[in-house]
Amino acid sequence: MTAPLLLAWICTAFALELAVGVTVVLVRRARRIALAAVLRPAVPSAAGAVPAWPGWREFRVVQREFEDAAQTQCSFHLVPVDGVALSEFKPGQYLTFALDVAGSTEQAPPRPITRCYSLSDRPHPLHHRITVKRVGAPPLAQSLPPGLASTHLHDKVHEGDVLRVRAPAGRFVIEPDDQATPVLIAGGIGITPLLAMLNWWLAERPGRPIHLYYGLRHSREQAFRSWLEQQAAAHPHFHLTIACSRPDPGEEPGRDFQHLGHIDVELLRRTLPAGRHRFYLCGPPAMLGSVLPALRSWGVAPDDICHEAFGPASGDAPAAVTPSPAAPGAAAMTFEVRFARSGRTVTWDARDASLLAFAERHAVVVDSGCRAGSCGSCETRLIAGQVDYAERPDHEIAPGHCLLCVGTPRSALVLDA
Repeated sequence: MTAPLLLAWICTAFALELAVGVTVVLVRRARRIALAAVLRPAVPSAAGAVPAWPGWREFRVVQREFEDAAQTQCSFHLVPVDGVALSEFKPGQYLTFALDVAGSTEQAPPRPITRCYSLSDRPHPLHHRITVKRVGAPPLAQSLPPGLASTHLHDKVHEGDVLRVRAPAGRFVIEPDDQATPVLIAGGIGITPLLAMLNWWLAERPGRPIHLYYGLRHSREQAFRSWLEQQAAAHPHFHLTIACSRPDPGEEPGRDFQHLGHIDVELLRRTLPAGRHRFYLCGPPAMLGSVLPALRSWGVAPDDICHEAFGPASGDAPAAVTPSPAAPGAAAMTFEVRFARSGRTVTWDARDASLLAFAERHAVVVDSGCRAGSCGSCETRLIAGQVDYAERPDHEIAPGHCLLCVGTPRSALVLDA
């Protein structure tokens, strides 16, 4: 073999090796780009009302675990059956579930209900988490049934089961770019949306302060106790205050809780530093009825107070609900409201926050879910009249229909209920 021929073979081999190397690099780069496209979260709308996916989507329960010593609060970890990455939601939002619960008798067919549960973790492209409290019969009315949805989830939904879910929605969300210091105030299971806010804040704003006040009867009710204590120890800017109103014997201040009693403005005055704060409250109506007026009397600007209450949803577990005031034009007026199928005609006098509360007070049975204008469970045909909404509902209302949970009459009404 001559020297020129040998040199040609060497050059050919080098060119082939270079081509193979370039091909491998390009293939790997293309795979990374494709994977990133799958996992890249979609950008939510500015109002947070446009769902990340349309309609119902199937999610599989891949893990469930109790979060409190009393084992009344259970987390469900959900992954999409279709395997497509999840869009990023706003911390504080909730998921809407379509559940088929057992009928009133063994022979009765399953009863479909719709319920909303707050997301209890920060956004993740592969899974969602909700935390549901089992709700028993009311203490003063043991003859009433326990919560339908919470009992179904706790007793009937296991790892591997599939649930139908609507995309995250809701306006009770943390303001990520606000320069005010966030103050999270939770009562009982109201901790769930605040956990999503807290977890996101610690990950995305680790150098900025945040306060959490968590009100309970006793420490056995405290969810995520170990996790909260670990975060408080790891993040010097995270200030955790547990308030117990009726601690169990043996529970000690400083170890099991920091404040004996309910969360009130006096506690906030003593423990919050000077400066502007934005308050996020989520808990039972009794807590909000006490703390909200006190914050306003303290001089906190209305724009710096965000809140979400928990109230009954058709005899079920707490469902997210933001109280909706009566429409300004209807507050000083009375209207006749006729429920056509129920055969009842009653007078609206603005005593109720919504037509749903009005119907329930007059023993008119109406299905409901979120009670916040998002799930559409209470959508009712409007036979005659006009309905007002203090804020635009998230749910897209069909023509000729109305949402009772957030609507108030603007005129006399005839409802197909």
